[in-house]
Order: sequence, then structure tokens, then C-alpha cells
Amino acid sequence: MPEERLQKILSQAGVTSRRQAEKYIVEGRVSVNGAIVTELGSKADLASDHIKVDGRLLHAPRHQIYIALHKPNNTVTTVSDPQHRDTVMDLLRGVKERVYPVGRLDYHSEGLLLFTNDGDLANAITSAASHLAKTYLVKSNGALSPDQEQKFREGVPLSGRRTLPAGLKLIHNAVNPWYEVRLYEGRNNQIRTMFKHFGRLVEKLRRVRIGPVELGPLKPGQFRYLTMEEVAKLKRALHSAAKEPRPKEAV
Repeated sequence: MPEERLQKILSQAGVTSRRQAEKYIVEGRVSVNGAIVTELGSKADLASDHIKVDGRLLHAPRHQIYIALHKPNNTVTTVSDPQHRDTVMDLLRGVKERVYPVGRLDYHSEGLLLFTNDGDLANAITSAASHLAKTYLVKSNGALSPDQEQKFREGVPLSGRRTLPAGLKLIHNAVNPWYEVRLYEGRNNQIRTMFKHFGRLVEKLRRVRIGPVELGPLKPGQFRYLTMEEVAKLKRALHSAAKEPRPKEAV
């Protein structure tokens, strides 16, 4: 096999995402043939080199798997947590292959979270350039005005950079209404910050769709394996989204 960058090897081996793998390398947690490697441009061959992460020898995954989990509230989207809080990995009982979460959901958010050991697919989903739509149901502590709704759709200032156009639809009109929100990017706490920009707080947030993959009837804490058809649809959606220009509007 040809040599590849270490962060790609770690990602493809199901250790973690490519971005997190870069941190592992810089922190000196990766060795090749007994030597610690800290340079990000370093390459190796998983078939012939002995690559270890935290002293654990890597092996190529036997086969690629894809999992959809309904992340419950009060759970962190990490492989481990220094504060000893419940992590999403605790919920994947019976999964024999080593997988990792694709992207994240905030501690108090719930809903669809994907896991895989397919590093290329994970990187494509989390890439800012993919523009893969993600859909959420959001309960607010008050309604947005029509003018605020339009400004929400057009994008709001966030950390010195305007958010991409987003989809927003009122689906249950009440004192504390529910909205359907569709995003084409995934900045930290983005939906909560966007509502806060208009003086509203998010009381509940649940992701129900990532591209063509739906949360469906999964209850909090439950997971299922994606079908081959779902994986094929997801890959096609990523391919199509990558070729599209930045979203100009969302209904």
C-alpha cells in the first residue's frame, strides 16, 4: 500500500476524526515503528508500519459500518470525558468495530448522531465545504417576528462572520413555539446563538435529519445500523452538495 498522511490513517482506522487525529499527533500520542511522531506532514503505511495511538497498535477495520444513534440529553459527544459525564460511546453496546461520532451535538441537545469507521465519509460530512443539510426541531421560549424570521433565514452575525442562509419554518404556533431549522454548516452552538441574537432562548433542540438519513422512530439512547441504500444515498448527497455553490436561500 502507498504511504498516507498519519491523520488520514488514524481516521480510516476508526480511531477518531481526521481533525482530532491531528491533535493526537501534535500531542505526541502517535508512534510509528516505536518512534513518537509529532509532525503533521508525516506519512506511513498501515500495511507495513507498526502505528500506535496511546500505545495501542492500529489495525485496518475489517469492514466499514455506519450507525445512527438518537443522542439523549445530558450526554457528551466525545469518546471519553475528563469530567466523567456520560458519553455517546457508552450507548453503543454490542458494537464490535471501533467507531467514532461524526460531528457533534451539544450536551443539552439530542437527536440524530452518526458513527462510522469510514474516515473519508466522516471527513466529507463534517467538512465546511460539503454544505450537507442538517434539519432540527427547535422549541423557543417565544416567537420570532416575521422580520426576525426573514433575517434568520438570510444569516446573522456570529463570531465576526455571517452564518450561511438557513431554512426556518414555524411548525407549531404557541407561547413556546416549535420551529423546523435547516442548516448548511455546523458552528458551535449555532442554533442557540442565532435565536439568542433575536432575544429568544432555545428550550429544546433535536436533530432529526442529516442529508437523506432520518432519525425516524429511534428513542433516546437507541441506535441502528444504516442500510446499504441509506449509505449510498448519503454518499450521493455529499457528492451533489460538494458540487453546489454556497446556499443562496433556504425555504
